[in-house]
Amino acid sequence: MNPRRHVLVVGDVGDDDTGYVGLRLREQHHVVTTRVDRDRLDAWDDRERADLVLLLGSGRSGHADDSAAVVERESRYVRGALASGVPVLGICYGGQLLAHALGGSIGPSPAPEIGLFPLDSLDPVLCPPGPWAQMHSDAFVAPPTSRVLGTSAGGCQGFDDDAHGARALGWQFHPEVTPHEFGTWLDKLGPWARRHGVDDPDALRETMWAHEDDLRARSAVLVDAAVAHLWA
Repeated sequence: MNPRRHVLVVGDVGDDDTGYVGLRLREQHHVVTTRVDRDRLDAWDDRERADLVLLLGSGRSGHADDSAAVVERESRYVRGALASGVPVLGICYGGQLLAHALGGSIGPSPAPEIGLFPLDSLDPVLCPPGPWAQMHSDAFVAPPTSRVLGTSAGGCQGFDDDAHGARALGWQFHPEVTPHEFGTWLDKLGPWARRHGVDDPDALRETMWAHEDDLRARSAVLVDAAVAHLWA
C-alpha cells in the first residue's frame, strides 16, 4: 500500500469539487483537505504540512486586470511550496497559474474548447490523448524550464517542471470533472459558453454522461501516474 499523504486543495468558494481526482486520491487512502480562500493566499506556510498542493480551476481569467493581484499572491504561494519541497499539480486555471508562477504566461486561447476533445500527446503517461473534458477560453505558455507534455488547437495541454525545488505538473484539460459538475458549470457559465460555440448545452451534457465510466477510469489511471511522478 502507498504511504498515506496529505493533499492540500486550493479552490474558489463554491467551486472546489475535486471530482474524480479527489475520489482516486481518497481511494488510495490519502487525506484531502480544501482551502477555499484563494483570494487571501499569500506566502507559503510550512505549518500547512502538505505533501502535495492541488490547484483547481476557476471562473476567473488569469490574464485579466482584475485578477492580477490574486494571480500574483497565488504565484508566490506556489513558488514557496515548491521551494519548501512540496510538489504542485494544477488543473485548467490552476495549470495556467502554475505556468505563470514559474515563468510562463497566460493569454486568450487561439481556439476555446468546451466539451470533450482529444489532444496531441507528447507523453502518454502524464498527458494521455483523451478525449478529455475541456472548458477554457484562456491558455498558457509553458515555463522555459519545463517539458511540454501535450498540445491541442486550444494551446498547451500539459507540462512538467522540476527546476524550482520540487516537481510541478500542469494540465489544461479537466480529468477531475464529473458529468454532474460539468453540467453545473454550463448552468453558471451559459452566456460565456454560447459565445464560445456551445449551441446545444443539453446535447453536451448527454455526451458527458455517455462517457462517464470511461472518464472516471482514465482519470484514476492518470492520477496514479501523476502522484507517482510528483512524489518520486
